[in-house]
Amino acid sequence: MRVPALFLLPLAVAAPAQAEDVFVAAAASMNHPLEEIIAVFERETGHTVRLTLGSSGNFYGQIANGAPFDVFLSADREYVEALDRRNLVEPGSVEIYAVGRLAVWVRADSSLEPETEGMATLDDPSVNRIAIANPRLAPYGRAAIEAMRRFGVHDRVADKLVHGDNVSQAAQFAMTGGADVGILALSLARADVMRGGRYWLIPADAHTPIEQGMAILRRERSSARQDAAVTFRNMVRGPVGRSVLERYGFTVP
Repeated sequence: MRVPALFLLPLAVAAPAQAEDVFVAAAASMNHPLEEIIAVFERETGHTVRLTLGSSGNFYGQIANGAPFDVFLSADREYVEALDRRNLVEPGSVEIYAVGRLAVWVRADSSLEPETEGMATLDDPSVNRIAIANPRLAPYGRAAIEAMRRFGVHDRVADKLVHGDNVSQAAQFAMTGGADVGILALSLARADVMRGGRYWLIPADAHTPIEQGMAILRRERSSARQDAAVTFRNMVRGPVGRSVLERYGFTVP
């Protein structure tokens, strides 16, 4: 169930009298989209975003233990909703901001052909290592396991799986030869740094929807810094953010 958004501000804002730092914790799948969104935000507002990327599960634990972030962009709505139940987010600020997709990805020099073989790529005799995000910490890892089971290949390839701490590290394994193939966020497969590779888009119904949740965290901060956090959140969910997210393959509610 989507929580109504209460923090609505105009996206076009004048430069503030006092520039603020906004500390943002974000799922690794948001790396490249956020680079673009942050560039616009900083240019239009004069504020600075201090971005930390990682696994949503790790961030949940850090925030629950008092990590001083202002905004949390999780790859799993459950983490922000769990923080909300613990009264650790600003009331009414929880929202699903994107729905992610998965892709089977290989390097450009690979002899594998995911575009035509699909999930059967994982069964190829030449595949020794398959990179995924750690399913204990990252929803993209859990969704990868679900998809492999849906296609009936998981049990045959389970001993070939190598886990990245997050989906970005799994992508690094696949890019650098640490794995022969990766099951990665589509947002990473579409990033410029990986655009030489080839991929197959896993059907959305092969796994539980990857509903990504966002919230402003409850903490002591100045009113100016609170306004900066709210403005950043609104840019992610507004026209600028929607355009960027859709270009990277996210579905935007």
